[in-house]
Amino acid sequence: MEKKSFLKEFVNYISLSVLGTLGVSCYILADTFFISKGLGANGLTALNLTIPVYNFIRGIGLMLGMGAATRFSICKSQGRQDEVNRIFSNTILISLIFSILYMLLGFFFSRNLAILLGANIDILQITDTYLYWLLLFAPSFILNDVLLCFVRNDGSPHLAMVAMLIASFSNIILDYVFIFMLNMGIFGAILATGISPIIGIFVMLPHWLKKKNTFHFVWGKLKFYIFKQDVALGFPSLVSQVSGGVVMIVFNMIILSLEGNIGVAAYGVVANISLVVVAIYTGIAQGIQPLVSTYYGKKENCMIIKTLNFAMSTMLMVSFIVYSGVYLFADSITSVFNSENSVALQEIAQIGLKLYFISCPFIGYNTILSTFFTSIEKAVPAYVLSLLRGFILIIPLAFLLSMLWAMNGVWLTYPVAELLTALVGMIMYKNMRKNILVYKD
Repeated sequence: MEKKSFLKEFVNYISLSVLGTLGVSCYILADTFFISKGLGANGLTALNLTIPVYNFIRGIGLMLGMGAATRFSICKSQGRQDEVNRIFSNTILISLIFSILYMLLGFFFSRNLAILLGANIDILQITDTYLYWLLLFAPSFILNDVLLCFVRNDGSPHLAMVAMLIASFSNIILDYVFIFMLNMGIFGAILATGISPIIGIFVMLPHWLKKKNTFHFVWGKLKFYIFKQDVALGFPSLVSQVSGGVVMIVFNMIILSLEGNIGVAAYGVVANISLVVVAIYTGIAQGIQPLVSTYYGKKENCMIIKTLNFAMSTMLMVSFIVYSGVYLFADSITSVFNSENSVALQEIAQIGLKLYFISCPFIGYNTILSTFFTSIEKAVPAYVLSLLRGFILIIPLAFLLSMLWAMNGVWLTYPVAELLTALVGMIMYKNMRKNILVYKD
């Protein structure tokens, strides 16, 4: 009976979390599709140059949300209600501070940032427009991520999932209306993307009306120790998002020198499909976080290991399905985003999909393991994994492999970096389980 209960809870959290994160990933994917249809390769290139900034914004939201939610779950399992309210309240205030900083950056420096990211004269105007409004909508993205983490960890994974899916569906509908029906171009795309998380926040509001809601906003001074906890436990989530942005900047620079704007547009196809794939693994990782943190708070080490093993098994099955689909349908996937029927874009993106996504099982392993370490307050190994895959390995490998094998080297950078990180992760987990998580079957 206990096994059946655990499996039901595991499937419930994982499935709902994956559906939700897939919904969030579709924000940019929907923009990619509609921009490619409405604005062609130039629009696709401009969007790809701005995605790193989106990663930076979401990195703050996920850092604060995941870090705070981890402590929230532990304190909740220990009955520390006052601390739960302090964690939530301080995290909301910190989120607003970061949001204001991003808005100021957009208001005063969006054009300079567009140039810095590589926008040339052909795409500078549309890149600037997208960046300007993306940064002004930062509060909606950050607060949405934070609230999603709290609602999910407070026993409402269904509501969190529904909020993310409705927001994503709204983005798709609004993209179509703004870009095609109202002919608003790139501004329509970012307007749809910025409004969608606001809709998600409104969908979550009923959680505060329920009696089982266990966190409440209380006015008080900012507690620096809570900010430190949010950063310490959420830092891997920040690094994951920020590194994704940095990697895209580096890849864009390398690809511009190798294949020009068409190459960057092709990379845009691969990178945006990658957002969806990574979202699946992120969903699995975020799905087990409330379970693992709760078991950790109760010192149930056997259940901690069991949850991780189930997550890894799920990840391997997903990886096989995803790579098989990408390999077999690479031509069709590329065609969806190739509205101008560019032969060069089609060829580059097809090869890229087949090589880039060899990384699937390694991405999944590293994403889940990093979140697992964070969930049991083992921040250092989570930092190591995040920094290895985000900066230390992938950036030097990008330059080295692109020098050796041009575009094929660019595509292979991701699989090689993730594989090497996974090997390090296996060693750290083996040592941690042996020395810390000793349990009896």
